[in-house]
Amino acid sequence: MTTLAQAVGDGAVITKRNLLKIKRVPELLVFATLSPIMFVLLFAFIFGSAIPLPGVDYKEFLMAGIFTQTVVFGSTITGASLAEDLQKGLIDRFRSLPMARSAVLVGRTNADIGNNIVTMFVMAVTGLLVGWRIRTSVLDALAAFGLLLLFAYAISWLMALVGLSVNSPEVVQNASFIIIFPLTFIANTFVPTDNFPPALKAFADWNPVSSVTLAARELFGNTSPALPPPDVWPAQHPVVYSLIWIVGILVIFVPLSVRKYESVAGR
Repeated sequence: MTTLAQAVGDGAVITKRNLLKIKRVPELLVFATLSPIMFVLLFAFIFGSAIPLPGVDYKEFLMAGIFTQTVVFGSTITGASLAEDLQKGLIDRFRSLPMARSAVLVGRTNADIGNNIVTMFVMAVTGLLVGWRIRTSVLDALAAFGLLLLFAYAISWLMALVGLSVNSPEVVQNASFIIIFPLTFIANTFVPTDNFPPALKAFADWNPVSSVTLAARELFGNTSPALPPPDVWPAQHPVVYSLIWIVGILVIFVPLSVRKYESVAGR
C-alpha cells in the first residue's frame, strides 16, 4: 500500500515532469499569457472609456475580473493535458510504474498552479503599466492572489475529470469553452450586474466567478462606496462564499477524478 509520503513524493515527480514540459515547449506558456494581456489592453482602452463607474477607475475595477477569467480559462490546460496523455498512451505507462494512483492528477494540478503564478505575474505587470493600482496592504494583495490560485486549483480538478472522460484535448477545449465562456461573462467580471435582466442578475449574483472577482476586488482596494451596495449574501460575504465553493468543488471532484483515473488506467 502506498504511504502518504510516497504519494507526495510521486506527485512531486510528476509535477516536475509537467513543469519541464513547459520549459521545453515555451510556446505553451507564451500563448497562455498573451491572451489575458490582450484582454487587459482591449478592455482598458476600448471599453474603459465607455463604461463609467462612480468613484473608481475602470482599469482598477477591471483587473480582478481579468485575473478571475484568466485562471478559470487556464484550468482547461489540466483537462487538455490529461486527455493528451491519455490519447498518447502515457497514462498506460504511468500505470505500469510503482507509483501512487493520485500522483498523475496531483502532479498535473500542481504544475498548473505554477502556470497560473507566471501568468498572473505578467498580467499584474501589464495592469500596473496601464494604470491599475493596489490600494490596500501587501497582505491583502497576497490574500487576493492566494484566493485566485485556490479557485483555479479547484477548477483544475473539475477539468481533470473532464479530461479523463473525453477522447481528445480538442474536445476538452471546445466543451470547456461552451461552459466557461458564459460563466465568466454572466458575472461582475467586467461590469456591475445592477443593469442585468433579472434572471441574468440572479445567476450572476450567485455565480462563484462573481464572488471570487468581488473578493479580489475588495482585497485589492479597487471598490468605491459610490457604487450600489450589495443586496445578496454572496456579494456581502464574497471571501466566505468563494471559500465555500472552493472547498465544495474539491470535496466533490478530487475523489471523482481519482476514481475516474483508476477506471481509465485500469482498462
